[in-house]
Amino acid sequence: MADQKWPQVLWIVRHGQSAGNVARELAEAAYEPLIDVATRDVDTPLSELGERQAIALGRWFGAMPLDAQPNVVLCSPYVRAVQTTDLLLDAAGIDEARVAHRRDERLREKEFGLLDRLTKLGIRQKYPELAEQRAHVGKFYFRPPGGESWCDVILRLRSLLDTLTREYRRERVLIVAHQVIVNCLRYLFERLSEAEIMAIDRAADVPNCAVTSYVFDPRAGRAGKLVLQLVNFVAPLEEAGARVTAAPDVPGAPKS
Repeated sequence: MADQKWPQVLWIVRHGQSAGNVARELAEAAYEPLIDVATRDVDTPLSELGERQAIALGRWFGAMPLDAQPNVVLCSPYVRAVQTTDLLLDAAGIDEARVAHRRDERLREKEFGLLDRLTKLGIRQKYPELAEQRAHVGKFYFRPPGGESWCDVILRLRSLLDTLTREYRRERVLIVAHQVIVNCLRYLFERLSEAEIMAIDRAADVPNCAVTSYVFDPRAGRAGKLVLQLVNFVAPLEEAGARVTAAPDVPGAPKS
């Protein structure tokens, strides 16, 4: 059998609830066109609930045997992902000195360009032609001016997969990022079609601090591959009494 090229275990976690998630919910509920967020998207921090969610998930990782815990941690450079990672590792008792810990810009949030901070109503009011174009083209291929499509995100993530197979084979890798990143990685690892990943996206938002995980199966395929184990797993939050939240991130366009 060929040498294993994938990590032994891969956990993909969406960041905890952010102040932007809260602001978006308030704006949508009040039918406001603009989401009231003072910071850049990259600088938006966790809410208090988001901090509790990250700590609850960290304790779940901390309950694992040492030889089963993550030994490689990759996170988005956005503040809410960095804070989630730091709180998680601290609560888990995982010393950063004994893990490979990297911030990776390829894991950043999808860039929304001209639609940044607009609610669904705001997009329809300010850019009706873009709302119409997006409805026609579909979320997977639609690229807002100055922003990214899902395909653009997937393109940058393909090079991340090269890094995983080149530098982290046989390791236990934790990725902390954003909702679109979670789904785009699923698209790549599970070799999904546009229709399949869009159906997953329409069915439900990825909960904050939810875990999607893969384990290496040497019997799968010719040389083994990563096999899906958990999807949007939130039991650690529920057991700790941290409320589960699943609001989209701030600058998102409406679902289709």
